[in-house]
Amino acid sequence: MPQAALVVENRIKGGRLPGLGLAEDAGYDVQADANLILAQKFGDVVGHKIGATAEGMRKLLNVPGPIAGDVFALTVHQGQATLELADYIRPGVETEIAVRVARDLTPGEAPWTVERIAEVVAAVMPAIEIVDDRYEDFKAAGAGTIIADNAFNAGSILGPETTDWQHLQLDKLTARTVIDGKEVATGLSDELLGHPLNALVWIADRYAGQHRTLRGGRFVSLGTITPVQWIEGPCEVEIEVEGLGGVAVTFT
Repeated sequence: MPQAALVVENRIKGGRLPGLGLAEDAGYDVQADANLILAQKFGDVVGHKIGATAEGMRKLLNVPGPIAGDVFALTVHQGQATLELADYIRPGVETEIAVRVARDLTPGEAPWTVERIAEVVAAVMPAIEIVDDRYEDFKAAGAGTIIADNAFNAGSILGPETTDWQHLQLDKLTARTVIDGKEVATGLSDELLGHPLNALVWIADRYAGQHRTLRGGRFVSLGTITPVQWIEGPCEVEIEVEGLGGVAVTFT
């Protein structure tokens, strides 16, 4: 079975993906092919996620650097969501900052700097990324396999959009993760490659290297600030990012 077809079948049927033996560039090629098919079920690509922007996540996933995936329209929720555990293999929640891009970021504009990319950030928002451990062994799968499968992504919950974000010290914001009323993790937004906009620079440059445009109007979730929280049973999860607000998800 072609590798893209295997990724698609695994995601739709809820299986566990074996290691595909892919280099990173090949992983992005397989991802592109698979996502053309997955969009027929999950809706158009409306955003992107970056994984492993925090050192702890790179160690957990056993990958050398950040990785990226696409997010589909029917998996995105605004403000809060109620999700069924049975729809996932092993769901997790990540406490993130997302940005909305004001215009297309074209390959010819690379390499980007933080100063230049700040000018194309239309809004900043708190976000939960829903991830799902769809792998036989993610620590052994390799970056290329994880990339092919959109880097664990299973959806996003986006909070209120702050358009006058320039007054915030984006690298000094405290993030909190709360499960069933108990704070389980906190962190600072400098976990995201030292500054959240460094993560946005990374994906813009990575896409430019693939001759790919980061489309205006889409959002980019920049990576988890606190450690991923694997969900073992029904619960309520809330996250909050200082200065930006929060979002919530209930698992039933």
